[in-house]
This record gives sequence, C-alpha cells and structure tokens, in this order.
Amino acid sequence: MNIEIQAINVVEVEVLSNVATKAYFDHYKHLWHDQGVWYANKCFNIKQLEEELLDAKNFFFLANLNNRPVGFLKLRPENQLAEQIGDGFEIERIYLTNEATGMGVGRKLMEFAIEKARQQNKDYVWLKAMDSSNNAIRFYESLGFEICGRSRLDFEQMKTEFLGMVAMKKSL
Repeated sequence: MNIEIQAINVVEVEVLSNVATKAYFDHYKHLWHDQGVWYANKCFNIKQLEEELLDAKNFFFLANLNNRPVGFLKLRPENQLAEQIGDGFEIERIYLTNEATGMGVGRKLMEFAIEKARQQNKDYVWLKAMDSSNNAIRFYESLGFEICGRSRLDFEQMKTEFLGMVAMKKSL
C-alpha cells in the first residue's frame, strides 16, 4: 500500500474537483434534502476551487493511494479558533473517498497536518466536525483532539438533525 501526499495548485484543479466531489458524495449525501448536490456544486466547482487555490492563505494537498487520488486536505495555518488563547492552525477540510476509508490515508493526512502546524510553531491545531459524525470524532480524539466548542450550520438545504457541529482542538 503506497500512500503519498502532494501539494497541489491551480494546475490540478480538475483533479481536486473530481476527488472532492466523489469523496463528498461517498460520505455526506444523507445530510441533504437534495443528496448534497447544492453543496457540492457550490464548494467543489472549478471556479470556486481555483479561487481557493489562488488564495495564499490556503494550502491544498492531494492524497494518493497506489498512485490514484483518493482524498484531499485543505489547511488554513493563520485561522484562529474563536475564544482560544495562542496561535492556531486550522485543518479546514479532510475528505476521503470510500476507497481510502480504513486504509490509513486519513491518519497519514492528519499526522501530516499536525506536523505542518508544529513546523510553524503553532500552539494548537483545530478543526470542525459534524456532531453526528461519531466515527470521525472518535478518530480525531484518538489523535489527541478534544471537543472545545459547539455551533450550528445555517443551511436550509440540510436536514435539521445534521446541522450541529463541534470544534475540536489539539494542543501542540
């Protein structure tokens, strides 16, 4: 099993769009009244991703399993977690296709992100997860993250029972 993480830029936007859309539909269709079409079209279209890739505050990485793209990571090293003391580093998105689930790809991406935060001498790394995603929350807790806040999304297209979010933080 060969897992590689590569930095990507606007040249790879189409690959990013494809893997992001596939990963999203693999795991999150059930959250939405429209099976996630609105959200995927909004967030993972070429134009939107080009803008995000060109923003110097964003860093994107593609996860390849046996030379095939199976997920991605979006980091925002300057984003702070509200009401937290210290210098934070946000893991904004980590998405994997079904093919990559349970293969160690997510752990490798998370360890990669945590190491990037350490290299920048950050005080903590943080992320948000859906409060209904028990497996994801347990996974993050296994890496030393703790729930430190709660919020709710404001998407009328999303089923009400899935609007809850948790903020999770790991001190470095």
